Amino acid sequence: MTDATNAQALAHKLDTAAGAFEQWSRLQPADRAPFLEAIASALEEAAPKLVAIADEETSLGQTRLENEMVRTVFQLRLFAEVVTRGEYLGATIDRADPAWPMGPRPDLRRVLEPLGPVVVFAASNFPFAFSVAGGDTASALAAGCPVVVKAHSGHPRLSAATAEVAHHALRSAGAPEGLFDVIFGTEAGRAAIVDPRVKAGAFTGSIEAGRALFDLATGRPEPIPFFGELGSVNPVFVTEAAAERRGPEIVSEFVGSFTLGAGQFCTKPGILLVPASAELVDRLPGAVPGHALTLLNERIRTSYASSVRELRDTAGVRVVVSGDHAATDPSPTVLCTTSAELLADPEALIREVFGPAALVVEYTEESELLDVAKVIDGQLTASIQGEDDDAIAAELIRLLAAKAGRVLWNQWPTGVSVTYAQQHGGPYPATTAPGTTSVGTEAISRFLRPVAYQGVPQHLLPPALRDANPLGVPQRAS
Repeated sequence: MTDATNAQALAHKLDTAAGAFEQWSRLQPADRAPFLEAIASALEEAAPKLVAIADEETSLGQTRLENEMVRTVFQLRLFAEVVTRGEYLGATIDRADPAWPMGPRPDLRRVLEPLGPVVVFAASNFPFAFSVAGGDTASALAAGCPVVVKAHSGHPRLSAATAEVAHHALRSAGAPEGLFDVIFGTEAGRAAIVDPRVKAGAFTGSIEAGRALFDLATGRPEPIPFFGELGSVNPVFVTEAAAERRGPEIVSEFVGSFTLGAGQFCTKPGILLVPASAELVDRLPGAVPGHALTLLNERIRTSYASSVRELRDTAGVRVVVSGDHAATDPSPTVLCTTSAELLADPEALIREVFGPAALVVEYTEESELLDVAKVIDGQLTASIQGEDDDAIAAELIRLLAAKAGRVLWNQWPTGVSVTYAQQHGGPYPATTAPGTTSVGTEAISRFLRPVAYQGVPQHLLPPALRDANPLGVPQRAS
């Protein structure tokens, strides 16, 4: 069923989600793990059917989609391990201390507890890993929060099919009714984010849509956290030494990265800064593939053509590779400008183009890399192609760390590993919440809030804070 969710149906789903929170949040963390495992196993079993539907709706190809399903299943199982270990709870115990230097200290114990029902807005470009059963859903469920997913219009049949697999797995495992559900339609999503039963939102998509939802979430009578991943050009800074020693290799790898997935990755390197003296721009026509690339849907095709046209027509920009950007299946486009032009009008030239296009920026003096690093806005990633003895490296890394959530050295940003140290976020407009990540185990923290218990008797404390530590979770005690 992929018809738009009406107001009555939405109210019922949010009611049951609120009821499920009362049960789900009271489970001990490790007891949530079997439910996450159940969804993972069910997705594995249904993978052939789901991948076939996904390919019909997105044209991403069987191999890409099969790999994405592996990632989706891995995420669910990784969060099952996270809740079993219990480190994420941040259990901290300060026992009463009459000799505390600031005056007698009471018994204080702090732990992270779930926020409540979460609305997840699915993404178009990752129909498994950032969609119905993706990382936002997995981390919110692990945190103890029911999830209502607003399905993306780009893959409605897949969304419904994936939801049915997850529903069946949770029912079979004995999950409370309303723990997980899916809604369809823009209006249903907007209504859900302002509903008082919803306590947080998560989104991956465009700046315009994400900012509109963020404003709704924070403009409520009771503002709620909204974790939006919005936009990023993911600049790559090539030093003079790197260009001299590895120029052809850098050009080849850059092309492979910005055209990967038809340029529809949020971590696509959209800007490459190179020394004009290296003449790397001259190598691009021979390195960029001329074949057509299939985009996800008509809306993305229209937006891509418009964005390329606007950037191409900006003063100081010339065409290096003239891809057929207006075609149904466009070929890659490469444009070029100078660092002087970019610094004169960064707002016009530092813009995300979702699709297989990139802007190469030539600089005259290496110090101009620092000037550009100072004017770029918030990014998911910033990369340096450099040499270990580059004098500029330390200062460039320092500047980029202030602007991006992930800084890469001699690597490309289009691989986002799901792990413990991963940071997939950054200052606005990359995200609306720079202190969080949507990938990796720390993603669970978005859906938790700290509660301190002062002077509470042992038997009334959450088990994670008791001296006996019945859950066996890590505790920091003093």
